[in-house]
Amino acid sequence: MWSIHHRGTPENPGLVLALDRTDGAFCDGLAFHVPAQTSEKTLDYLRDRELISSAYVEDHQEISLRDGRQVESLVYVVDPTHSQYCGGLSLERQAQVIAGAVGGRGPNPDYLWMTAQHLHDLGLGDDNLDWLATRVRETLAAGQTT
Repeated sequence: MWSIHHRGTPENPGLVLALDRTDGAFCDGLAFHVPAQTSEKTLDYLRDRELISSAYVEDHQEISLRDGRQVESLVYVVDPTHSQYCGGLSLERQAQVIAGAVGGRGPNPDYLWMTAQHLHDLGLGDDNLDWLATRVRETLAAGQTT
């Protein structure tokens, strides 16, 4: 999704990852257990961070854990009718956008590189993110940001 606060601006948006509803799709990731005594504080923090522009819809989904358990989880899913939705951008276009964007939480390339590395650290590497990380490095090295 377009990032107009954290990794870009309204005038020069960046890109961030977002869950998107697609039939048959899935997302490998992490689920965090939040103890009851900190759930309200945690939810307030998540809402402040994730619902900053109403591009996400807060939802409860049943998810499958690797040990086979099914648990209810709070998730934030991008709203495909929101102006920040940009599903379907080519990887090359994504690389160009990311290479040239900076927002309130820093440069968009840093978000990409940290996310790709963290996913690898968790054993959840992603070929598209790896390609983007390499391409953005190449773009920045060549001074080709738009």
